[in-house]
Amino acid sequence: MSHTSVMMTLQLSSSTPVNIQAKLPILGLGRYHQKYSPKLPSEFPSTSISNSHQIPNPILLHPPVNQSVTAIVFGDGSESRLYPLTKRRSEGAIPIAANYRLIDAVVSNCINSNINKIYALTQFNSTSLNSHLSRAYSGAGLGKNGFVEVIAAYQSPEDQGWFQGTADAIRRCLWVLEEYPVVEFLVLPGHHLYKMDYQKVIESHRNRKSDITIVASNGITVKDQDPGFGVLKINTENQVIQYSLKSDKEPLNYTVAETLTRFNDTSYSNIPSMGIYLINRATMVNLLSKYFPKANDFGSEVIRGAISLGMKVEAYLFEGYWEDMRSIEAFYQANMECIKKSNVGYKSVLYLPGKPESTIMRARHLLNVSLITGSHKLTKTSSFDSSFCDRDYHVYTKPRYLPPTLVSDAVITDSVIGDGCILNRCKIKGTVVGMRTKIGDGAIIEDSVIMGSDVYQIEDTHESSIPIGIGENTEIRKAIVDKNARIGKNVKIINKNNVEEGDRETNGYIISGGIMVVLGSAEIPNDSIL
Repeated sequence: MSHTSVMMTLQLSSSTPVNIQAKLPILGLGRYHQKYSPKLPSEFPSTSISNSHQIPNPILLHPPVNQSVTAIVFGDGSESRLYPLTKRRSEGAIPIAANYRLIDAVVSNCINSNINKIYALTQFNSTSLNSHLSRAYSGAGLGKNGFVEVIAAYQSPEDQGWFQGTADAIRRCLWVLEEYPVVEFLVLPGHHLYKMDYQKVIESHRNRKSDITIVASNGITVKDQDPGFGVLKINTENQVIQYSLKSDKEPLNYTVAETLTRFNDTSYSNIPSMGIYLINRATMVNLLSKYFPKANDFGSEVIRGAISLGMKVEAYLFEGYWEDMRSIEAFYQANMECIKKSNVGYKSVLYLPGKPESTIMRARHLLNVSLITGSHKLTKTSSFDSSFCDRDYHVYTKPRYLPPTLVSDAVITDSVIGDGCILNRCKIKGTVVGMRTKIGDGAIIEDSVIMGSDVYQIEDTHESSIPIGIGENTEIRKAIVDKNARIGKNVKIINKNNVEEGDRETNGYIISGGIMVVLGSAEIPNDSIL
């Protein structure tokens, strides 16, 4: 008998479609930046947009979050540590957990936190990410005036270069960000994996009357983080005294940092920043346009500068699961955590517009279910990773309109299977299998991440005789197989020599942290042993 544990996906409709736009370069763009001045709101209406998909019992803030906070999401970076997964895409566009992209977790955090004005700033390898964002979030519980808007990097007569960093990108987009009279900006990395109610951060920020609030992880230590990571020195009242970068090339040479090495100093704590910043609108404009008009990086330059100016910079300590995808190994482990949590039994809830929630399933092993209503549909699930096993917290993504996965005498245990797969007489254990994956007879897949395919290959027009998918009698263990890979018959991807690091990109794969990574669209010939 086949044992299948797969994710549950629900196709939803929305009665309030939202326009998704991409900001394109236009002549004279720079003049808006030169004339920019903050226009703070004088008052806000007391009513808020209702949203049946929001977190129950939302925090009541004044002014309401959906009218007073704009999220700024960065979907990419110039120095990714997830190569070769970022060879043709940005970090935020990397597939995860069979049906999703990394940026879906962050955008879903915003939606579930009642933040419905979301700008995504993109630049590097952004084609896939821009396409995903522009198609995924139409009517995703964003309310009447909500949107997810892509702002692609641009050039203008006054700014001939591309975005030079996070601070430079925000500065050059202030003319767009002033469209709505918000009170605060929420700056977010788009490739981190966690679940957070940003309303709690906003509540703390307003109660403490802070200029800037930095979210910091209280669940890990600084020594666990890689070089280049932001480190906050905070006092007993969570006020940020210093912002520094952990580096293996140069020590922390700030005088105030000397106290970090004193074992008898208990008045300060050293805690890693999550790269999440809540900053007052006027403060943002003044820092970027007046005090530091040449700053490129938001954390190391602007935040440090704000502290030096004596602004009130506070830390909000986050206790939950958080993964910043600092390496291939971290990405692999995040997918493995998804598998573990998908095996936990809980009640899954289906929401229909205009109807009360209905319990449709209570089971340990979840089966693929699709419900299609109306002309606008959005996929969501009750489980995503170790921080998303919450029936009241939804993770949104783009609907694909794929058929259910076809399983033909396969043995599947402790795995997550995406939509539209064709699984023949194979054995799959502890594996994430992405959409449209085809696995041949006799194949054995264990402890791996298979990202799937962008298309169904009905007729092979490729010059190779090896089709997209995994061939018959192939064995794959502890590997990541990127999209559209062609893996032949009788192949063994098992890291036979237990290599920790290896660059075989010309052969279609690399090894990182002992994990085999097959490149996207790579071809592995029949009978190969890797």
